[in-house]
Amino acid sequence: MTQREDFTFFHEHRVRWAEVDPQAIVFNANYFVFVDHAVTEYFRANDLMWDRTLERGYDFFTVNANCNFRSPAKLDELIHIGFRCKRFGTSSVDYAFGIFRGDELLADGTMTYVCADAETRRPKPLPEDYTSRILAFEKHPIETKQAA
Repeated sequence: MTQREDFTFFHEHRVRWAEVDPQAIVFNANYFVFVDHAVTEYFRANDLMWDRTLERGYDFFTVNANCNFRSPAKLDELIHIGFRCKRFGTSSVDYAFGIFRGDELLADGTMTYVCADAETRRPKPLPEDYTSRILAFEKHPIETKQAA
C-alpha cells in the first residue's frame, strides 16, 4: 500500500468549494487535477517545465493514467499530493502519486508519459538531461527498463 514515505516531493492543496460534488466530497475527476498541479510543481523543482524542455528539443505526452480512490477528501481539508518517478523506460517514464490527509491515503495511482521530439512529436529516447535531473532529485530508487 502506498505510504507518505514513498515520496520525496509533495504539493499541498486546500480543497475548494468548486472541487466538491453534491455529496460534499471531492468529485473523482478532480483528483487528476490535483495530480496535474503536483506534476507542474515537480517539474518546476527540477527545472523541467515545458517551456524549458521544448527549448531543449523534447516534450512529454500522457499515454496512461489510473487512480485508486480509497477515502474521500472533503471541503476545506488540507491534502498533500506526493509525486515521484517510478520507472524509466527507453522513451517512457512511469510516475506514482499518492494523495494524503495527514498519514491517511485518500487516493493513489500511476501515470505514464512518453518523451517525444518537440517538432515531430514522434517518440524519442529519454534525454540524459531529463534523467540526470530526476535521479539527482529523487531519494527513492527508480526502476529502469532492462535490455533484452
